[in-house]
Amino acid sequence: MKVIRTTLAVAAVFAASTAMAADPEAGKAKSATCVACHGADGISPNPLWPNLAGQKDQYLAKQLKAFRDGDRKDPLMSPMSAALSDEDIENLAAYYSGL
Repeated sequence: MKVIRTTLAVAAVFAASTAMAADPEAGKAKSATCVACHGADGISPNPLWPNLAGQKDQYLAKQLKAFRDGDRKDPLMSPMSAALSDEDIENLAAYYSGL
């Protein structure tokens, strides 16, 4: 019984991860607002704002969700992320991690 539950759990995680494959092109389309601070290519023109290009997608998604959900607060990022869906965040993370 334990083997069956473990197998089902692994299958569910795999199915969820493949069903919600992030779309970097959709992330690029959604990144227009990000460009003002983080640069057109994910390299910030201002040392006060982080570079997003090349960061790990899991890290970027975690930080955006934290801003959106209020676990992390910032006067600029909190409102910018408020309307982002999980899919938007995954797509943005895929786009910036690929730069």
